[in-house]
Amino acid sequence: MQITVFGASGDAGSRVVAEALSRGHRVRAVVRHEDRLRQLPEQAEVWVGNAADPRDVEKAAAGSDVVVGATRPRSGSEHEHPEVAAALLEGLADSGIRLVVIGGAGSLTVAGTGKLLTEQPDFPAELLPIAEGGNRQLEVFRTAGHAVDWTYISPAALFEPGERTGVFRIGRDELLVDENGDSAISMEDMAIALLDEIEQPRHRRTRFTVGY
Repeated sequence: MQITVFGASGDAGSRVVAEALSRGHRVRAVVRHEDRLRQLPEQAEVWVGNAADPRDVEKAAAGSDVVVGATRPRSGSEHEHPEVAAALLEGLADSGIRLVVIGGAGSLTVAGTGKLLTEQPDFPAELLPIAEGGNRQLEVFRTAGHAVDWTYISPAALFEPGERTGVFRIGRDELLVDENGDSAISMEDMAIALLDEIEQPRHRRTRFTVGY
């Protein structure tokens, strides 16, 4: 497959690129700033483009089977979450290209509470703005009028670089926790789950979550 990855030099995006290349896919790696190009693997076709610009999305996606949105807005730029979602949908409208987006965990419900992760009393206040930005991002997809074949992936609560184990669980809208009550997934294992979904689609126009 031809896979275009936005946010290809970031922590999550770089692992998606590596996983896709290891499986023999052709990868177009897109970064926002030219100085990030040197961080991309030689096997990838490299582009500079902005996922928040529908015109850039359309150009970079041309000829692709799947587009992956792996951009991770920093604190202070939470507004970019829903803006990027809208731009991806607009840029891919009527293209027939599938869209898979790595989102946030804040919109997952916590077992036994009936409330979102962001609504829990112990949710860190400093993380709330960007988490709520992720919640708005998911809502853009759920209410979109575009007939884009999208999939939104919510990681577990702790989403960091780590080991590639290949052992994880898939859920839908509830936060996955282990026997100790911890919720985590490595970016490497998230990349496996994402490529599995690309190769064997099971979640179309919906969200799923990944955790240990």
